[in-house]
Amino acid sequence: MKQTILFDLDDTLIYCNKYFFFVIEQFTDCMMDWFRGYGATPEEIRDKQTELDIAGVHIEGFKSDHFPQSFIDTYRYFSHLFGRSKSVLEEDLLWKLGRSVYEFAAEPYPFMEETLDELSGQGHDLHLYTGGELLIQTKKIKQMNLERYFGPRIYVRAKKNTEAMESILQEGQFDRRSTWMIGNSLRTDVIPALTNGINAIHMKTDSEWVYNIVGVDVEPKGAFLTLEQLSDIPDSIRSYVAKRLQ
Repeated sequence: MKQTILFDLDDTLIYCNKYFFFVIEQFTDCMMDWFRGYGATPEEIRDKQTELDIAGVHIEGFKSDHFPQSFIDTYRYFSHLFGRSKSVLEEDLLWKLGRSVYEFAAEPYPFMEETLDELSGQGHDLHLYTGGELLIQTKKIKQMNLERYFGPRIYVRAKKNTEAMESILQEGQFDRRSTWMIGNSLRTDVIPALTNGINAIHMKTDSEWVYNIVGVDVEPKGAFLTLEQLSDIPDSIRSYVAKRLQ
């Protein structure tokens, strides 16, 4: 039975978090060099950056500038806290460091192509639904040549939430019983899917961004599965649909 399947991009089909974590470690090293002797710890620096970064996401959505801005705001916070003079050169370095996270080449998760090949070969209707800025996300999509699977069925949203998903579902007039959202984020993938009455598959990752970790208190109307690798998706969907049709 043909299904409509919406895939998340970052940390579902391609790696993302590990590059942000890598750049955050570089930022922390810079801060520890500059604030050595003032009493700041790496944990305090990372916690403050995470706090400011997430605050920016809540306000602006997934805009690219708020990540490097969180470096500068963290720097200014500790400069004020410890009475250390701010430097335009240091802030410029932090801005460039934060922006560097968007320069990494896209890297697929294991079994990405095999899974998409199998699902498209079975006749399912594949869509891509990703959060971020159009230019940055389009660059990744082109690097992975994902248009061959999704064609024009690609949605990029600055704010990825229940309302954004509902607008996509209404615009596409999808049959919600046979529509799936697959992604790593409980906050932006799973909860919006369950709230809007479609099936959800949560893809677990080895290291998750704090923003994505929330409790799920929505009663599923259909499937709610948790999987660890992309290659498990086709059989899991097939099994669920078969049981529902019995």
